[in-house]
Amino acid sequence: MNLFPVLSAAAQRRLQNIAMAVFLLALLVLACRLWPHPPLSRGQPLSSVYYDRQGTLMRIALASDDRYRLWTPLERVSPLAVKGLLLHEDRWFYLHPGFNPFSLARGFWRSYVAGGKMQGGSTITMQLARMRWHLNTRAPSGKIMQVLRAAQLELSYSKHDILEAYLNSAPYGRNIESIGAASLIYFDKAPQDLTLPEALTLAVLPQSPRYRIDAGAGVLGALLSQARNRLFQRWQRHYGVDASQGALFRLPLALRQPERLPFIAPHFIEQLRQQNQRYIGTDTRIDTTLDAGLQRLVERQVTAFITRNERRGIHNAAVLLVDTRDMGIRALAGSADYYNRGIQGQVNGTNAKRSPGSALKPFIYALGLEQGVLHPMTILKDVPSAFGAYAPENFDRRFLGPVTATDALNFSRNIPAVFVASQLRQPSFYQFLRLSGIADMSSENHYGLALVLGGGEVTMQELAKLYALLANRGELQALRMQKTDPRSAPVRLLSAQASFITLDMLRQHRRPGDTLAQQPASLPVYWKTGTSWGFRDAWSVGIFGPYVLVVWEGNFDGAGNNVFVGAQAAAPLFFNIIDGINASYPSLQEPKQPFPKQLKRVDICLASGDLPTPWCRQTGKTWFIPGKSPIKVDTVYRPVRLDKLTGDVACPPYDEDKTRTEVFEFWPSDLANVFAQAGLPKRKPPANHCQDGGVDVSGNPPRITSPLKNTTYTLRQSQPGRDRISFNAVTDADSNRVYWFADDIYLGSSASKTALDWRPINSGRYRIRAIDDRGRADSRLVNIEIVD
Repeated sequence: MNLFPVLSAAAQRRLQNIAMAVFLLALLVLACRLWPHPPLSRGQPLSSVYYDRQGTLMRIALASDDRYRLWTPLERVSPLAVKGLLLHEDRWFYLHPGFNPFSLARGFWRSYVAGGKMQGGSTITMQLARMRWHLNTRAPSGKIMQVLRAAQLELSYSKHDILEAYLNSAPYGRNIESIGAASLIYFDKAPQDLTLPEALTLAVLPQSPRYRIDAGAGVLGALLSQARNRLFQRWQRHYGVDASQGALFRLPLALRQPERLPFIAPHFIEQLRQQNQRYIGTDTRIDTTLDAGLQRLVERQVTAFITRNERRGIHNAAVLLVDTRDMGIRALAGSADYYNRGIQGQVNGTNAKRSPGSALKPFIYALGLEQGVLHPMTILKDVPSAFGAYAPENFDRRFLGPVTATDALNFSRNIPAVFVASQLRQPSFYQFLRLSGIADMSSENHYGLALVLGGGEVTMQELAKLYALLANRGELQALRMQKTDPRSAPVRLLSAQASFITLDMLRQHRRPGDTLAQQPASLPVYWKTGTSWGFRDAWSVGIFGPYVLVVWEGNFDGAGNNVFVGAQAAAPLFFNIIDGINASYPSLQEPKQPFPKQLKRVDICLASGDLPTPWCRQTGKTWFIPGKSPIKVDTVYRPVRLDKLTGDVACPPYDEDKTRTEVFEFWPSDLANVFAQAGLPKRKPPANHCQDGGVDVSGNPPRITSPLKNTTYTLRQSQPGRDRISFNAVTDADSNRVYWFADDIYLGSSASKTALDWRPINSGRYRIRAIDDRGRADSRLVNIEIVD
């Protein structure tokens, strides 16, 4: 018997039509799935989360719609949280087409027929559709639209994408959305690290988030605890757990509230957000260069200092700490109190343009070292001086007379600094500041030499870059605020030698005695202070260990105060912070730097800073850059032949029985006047009428035997032994040392009758001079040709 009789033609056509319809429907579904769709995360504003360099949470910023929301890939959500959600919300999620007819029918019956509590019967897909398209699902029409939208989602996206989007859109109480934000805010951990009690707590929150958390205490309310425990019972039936898990559910569980989130370094974060405005909402995790531990230490020191000094009128301060190793900002306090409106506390003082006072003087001396204007022990005149129409004065309105360059820098003498600046060429001090990136400067003529004494304005961050340049041996680099910021290519503005010597000069600056710690720091501190005109700004800037520290005190409205003196106001806070960091980080070390090439130490006469003669009363040493540092033989101490009977200057030829030699100090008249005004008049050398000035220069001068006079020397740099010239001179018996010069550049010294080798750098015509330690000299011209 045939159970499958032959179908009629009409039945066959109907069957074919059905098959074709099914095929076309499947093709349509496949086309909908394969057609490119925007990711479900698109258009969703996200929060930015800021971490310090060690991964400490510093701040969670609200998204543009004033909600906390983070996007977390499904793979980075704990399986416990995913299973708990599906068990609680939608057990048939992976089987239904976006809606569950049985759940909808049950909800309709209870809500509209039985007259019970409203029950929606929504699936996870339907809930995502409601949140995505902002549907009103309390009315039947809204529920129908929700079902259609859910079907649309299922046709367009995979189950993975839908579940991921739901977890990143669901409400978790207050203004918190997404499991990533909820996990971080409530439990201070990533979603992948949730424990079972935490995961089940978050699983039941989206149903009624506003009624299940005590916003004041942050503890679980009774409704939330009951819902979580009911879900745990279902979990036990489905997955089974050991006794230890059950014990965890009996422990109290507190949820941190948004009000208790960390709010570290607000000025730093606000600056970072302003700089990255176009990226806000896309980069949710931002790893910064800040160190939360150092930031808290700085803030504590600032708060304590302001509390102690408020009676003196010091109400505000700003501090910046930069690590010179990678130029990352480690701490930034833009004001003494971010929340204090009285001091305009939300202003970021590290970005404000202020007069630096004398804080820029180290770079004047560094340029002087670089350009051969001075060496550390060069004697500068601190006397009344005029530079054209500009007549600067010192802060204390006093004059010290002759001072070394090192003391002039550390005592912050204005007149020597202005003199050095007036000698600078290519670059001038103004050009150097422009090259270093100081923004918004007027023309060079606008400032003139007043720029030396703080006539221009800089920010703390610009000042930190400049001091980091010294620490990094003359190389300028940009500051970094994010770990992902690429390190800028270094730009050399100073030589390693000039930078090293400048730091050595600053190291000799004595620290004030009124800081909290009286013991000297284990690390050297290279520092300088500054006071602006009108006592508006007090500065202390310096380098210790791997850090540059900038401290500013003043008022954002520009009001002056006589206590705003760098050494008296800013320096104590500066050293309190350094002492605090040294105490908290006892293993802190200064970064190792190679010793600069060609840098030498030479003997000098301390009174003049020049090469010593036998008559110099006190000698010392100084750093010297061959080919750059200016130096000559001392002329302050000079021997004079006197007549034994009259005491007058004797003229040659000398009668040894009737004359004697006495050493006098020959000081310029301006310095002699300063000594006299200070009550320390110098003995005036006796007047003389001799043609040679009466100075005893008896004996024969050195006679240069090499190089030969008016000779051209061809040197080959590529051939050792043929890239240098030997200098030799025949000296008198009383000569012990010969000083060699090429033009006015000091090349070095040699013992009498000993050669000195010179490697010229450039071709040209040079005058070679040999001066012995008694001031007698010989010279000759030579031509140098350098070939490869």
